[in-house]
Amino acid sequence: MSALTLTLTGAQVLRPEGLSDEPLGISDGVIGDRTIGREVDLNGYLVLPGIVDVHGDGFERHLAPRRGAMKDLGEGLIAAEAELGANGITTATLAQFYSWEGGMRGPEFAERVFDAIARLRDQVATDLRPQLRFEVAMLDDYAAMAEMVARHGIPYVVFNDHLPHEALEKGKRPPRLHGQALRIGRNPEKHLEFIQGLHAAMGEVPAALDQLSAGLVARGVRLGSHDDRHVDQRRAARARGVRIAEFPETREAAEEAQSGGDAVIMGAPNVVRGNSHNGNASAIELVAMGLVDALASDYHYPSLKRAAFLLADGGLLDLAGAWGLVSAGPARVLGLADRGLLCAGLRADLVVLEARSRKVAATMAAGRISYMSGEAAARFIG
Repeated sequence: MSALTLTLTGAQVLRPEGLSDEPLGISDGVIGDRTIGREVDLNGYLVLPGIVDVHGDGFERHLAPRRGAMKDLGEGLIAAEAELGANGITTATLAQFYSWEGGMRGPEFAERVFDAIARLRDQVATDLRPQLRFEVAMLDDYAAMAEMVARHGIPYVVFNDHLPHEALEKGKRPPRLHGQALRIGRNPEKHLEFIQGLHAAMGEVPAALDQLSAGLVARGVRLGSHDDRHVDQRRAARARGVRIAEFPETREAAEEAQSGGDAVIMGAPNVVRGNSHNGNASAIELVAMGLVDALASDYHYPSLKRAAFLLADGGLLDLAGAWGLVSAGPARVLGLADRGLLCAGLRADLVVLEARSRKVAATMAAGRISYMSGEAAARFIG
């Protein structure tokens, strides 16, 4: 797939300092400092930096639209990439579980997903980047997980703990246990016994996690924690080198992250709804307080664009600041200094929007088209 050489004219281009009507030149997959090649008239359109999704699992529905229908993961990823392009996403962090829950969240499926991403990466325009979400209670899997990260070159690992501790502590059967067990082909009683054992061994997790984190950090892997609720949780994570706080559940946890120099990620769907779906901290309030470094699609790719415009239209941030939460901000969190802004020398990652409707008309990653439709397509082809 070849990168285009052309100049976009007539559009309002979102530069770091704000909207500009200066032409945007593209050559060899990067943004140039002069006009070059054929001119494409995009009068009536906006050109913004391509969206960088720092965490999303919306691709899962393409891999297994129905239970058992997951034979060719490559085809599913191609379908997912089409959705990413249609939503202006040029860099996508694909968040894959490594969990005691098994099935699509088990280690065997994670292996298949990472293999499929590696095979497909050079065949698509979107930069598909794997993320591993590891359940910290799986003490017996620490070495295997670290080996998987090294073998696949996974740049970003997030630590989760989704065990139903409250029910297990009280000796109760966790809700939905029966259906969960049957879904992964496990006897419900055996499944209960398994997670009870994981719960009973939680006292060993902190020391094991210290050692695991040290090894990953030494290899340059970025580490994140998921759903921090308490200040001491964030402090303990930081002490291990876990410098990204994904979806902190309270303002106090987000404030602690910021005060310690850690990055804070919140969900774009939280912004679109106006609040958390489960009563946690409001992303809009945290943005207003200056506590958010990046917004993530979480489970819904269209929410990224919509969230940025909601923040800008509501006057909470100017357009450059709001859009930065879905472009330059997440790029910094991921350590990707070559993208997130429309500046000479950076990757030609951009999204073209109809100015009135704000509908995505075209998406380009490293100068290659990943999505195009309507009148904009006619102008590019013309």
